[in-house]
Amino acid sequence: MDRKVLLSLCILAFALGCATPEPEEPADLIVQNGRIYTFGWAEPAPDGAPASDAPHSDSGWSPDAEALAVKDGEILFVGTNAEVERYKGSSTRVMDVAGATVLPGLIDSHTHVVGLGQLEVQVNLIGVETEEEAVQRVVDATGEVADGDWILARGWDEGAWASRYPTWDLLNETFPNNPVVMDSLHGFAVWANEKAFEAASITRDTPDPSGGEILRDASGNLTGIVLNRASLLLDAAIPEPTDEQFEGYVVAGLDRMARDGYVQVHEAGVGSRFMEVLESLEKRGGLPIRVYAMLSARDGELCRKWLEKGPVQDNDRMLITRSVKAYYDGALGSRGARLLEDYSDHPGHQGVAGDEYGFDMELVAEMMRSGFQVGIHAIGDAGNRETLDFFASVVEADPETKKLRHRIEHAQVVHPDDFARFSELDIIASMEPPHCAEDQAWAEDRLGPHRARGAYAWRTLRQAGVRLAFNSDLIGSDHSIFYGLHSAITRRDRDRKSPEGWYPEERMTPEEAVRGYTIWGAYAGGLENETGTLEVGKWADITIMDIDPLVVGATEPGKLFDGSIVATIVGGKVLYEAE
Repeated sequence: MDRKVLLSLCILAFALGCATPEPEEPADLIVQNGRIYTFGWAEPAPDGAPASDAPHSDSGWSPDAEALAVKDGEILFVGTNAEVERYKGSSTRVMDVAGATVLPGLIDSHTHVVGLGQLEVQVNLIGVETEEEAVQRVVDATGEVADGDWILARGWDEGAWASRYPTWDLLNETFPNNPVVMDSLHGFAVWANEKAFEAASITRDTPDPSGGEILRDASGNLTGIVLNRASLLLDAAIPEPTDEQFEGYVVAGLDRMARDGYVQVHEAGVGSRFMEVLESLEKRGGLPIRVYAMLSARDGELCRKWLEKGPVQDNDRMLITRSVKAYYDGALGSRGARLLEDYSDHPGHQGVAGDEYGFDMELVAEMMRSGFQVGIHAIGDAGNRETLDFFASVVEADPETKKLRHRIEHAQVVHPDDFARFSELDIIASMEPPHCAEDQAWAEDRLGPHRARGAYAWRTLRQAGVRLAFNSDLIGSDHSIFYGLHSAITRRDRDRKSPEGWYPEERMTPEEAVRGYTIWGAYAGGLENETGTLEVGKWADITIMDIDPLVVGATEPGKLFDGSIVATIVGGKVLYEAE
């Protein structure tokens, strides 16, 4: 044999003999060199003290792992950089996150993603402080529009403006030939011009609908503002988006959530059209993140269809439908929340609630008896008490319904006598930390200092044994996780005006704040065995960010606003990765 050929064969044999063998179980994805917090340790105490097995000491928090491996959409291994090497195969993707913080995938447990998608095409009014600024923003955003075209905007803060609502005069002057509808931040007030009112056939003689109010001046003339359920009158006149446009809103909203670190949303109030889109997207593999759909109790036809089908029990899918969202009262900002006593800044007024606000007690009770989880929007202390009374009545008649992890969405103002009732009935308080940050500027005016102590009372609820879940209620509040964590930890607004925070005794620890957007959200959807912690066998739903919220939240919480998302992974698939 030729000596060169022989030498080549020897070199090849040596190389093959020295090659690293393929692992028995090669990972699809490895994340290494990270500050990994698995959250696999026990829950903190009601006062926020970390559990004895938490990776916490007198020096603060430290991660409990530095690498993990993923296979077939599930977590295969969690441990050290050295140990993860045995899972590296020839086709394994390795993400070196260079010290970034790795958390269980974020869950926003109360969203309205269509509105988030619509912000891409509507005029964004979030942050405007005056009527003139809002109208100018619409002018700047729309430019030249054809006569008769509808102009839609959203985001002015009805809570901050409730004592100085604008009129339609400036809108009429600026847009005399176009119907203009300006939805508020939380959706409980709408500001529109005369053209829009004409299209909706709303005149000075139109009666206020049940649970709503058409504002008028002292002479009985329309002013351009409708509140609470009266907004439906204007909504009905707005041309419906095409099917393609509507699906585009849904996908745009979900894509935005993925970019912002979220692996799952609980969509609060899904109607028939929205459900058709979600089901179609799931069938086509088009859902970028997981959706826990809460059927709208206002869509009776849809709910009755699901009564025949029954709640989805299979967790291993992108779309899960086994929950219902209902409204009991209105919002505090627009003075629609139902209070036990008069509003401090509006004597003689206690808000709206119950059947006058569209709460179908019989339908919601029937959904509960059929095995559906129910989440009921309740804001005021009377709204929360009467919602608890409703849950108690159904549970008393059918004790099995207590096991379904029912929720009160917002649980914003609670009377001292009612905190323990949440725990007694196993009701989850599904709450928005940003609401506390944003509402503190005017909430005490609505409530007075005595009732304000029962508002956004996270610590009091935890000490009463109540389970919490944190969320944004987007687009009513900014859904940024960094904003949400800062709000929960500090109870301060973005400007951080109050050094101690508003009623600081109700603050959450950084651990509790992160749990509120991870494992507590997973529990609220009955998915704590599948997600919410980074443990072997669970879904590979992972959020990676460039700051450590446990450390920064405890030492310099203001720096949370400097954080950004590095990557979002759902079922082992990297959906978003920062450049």
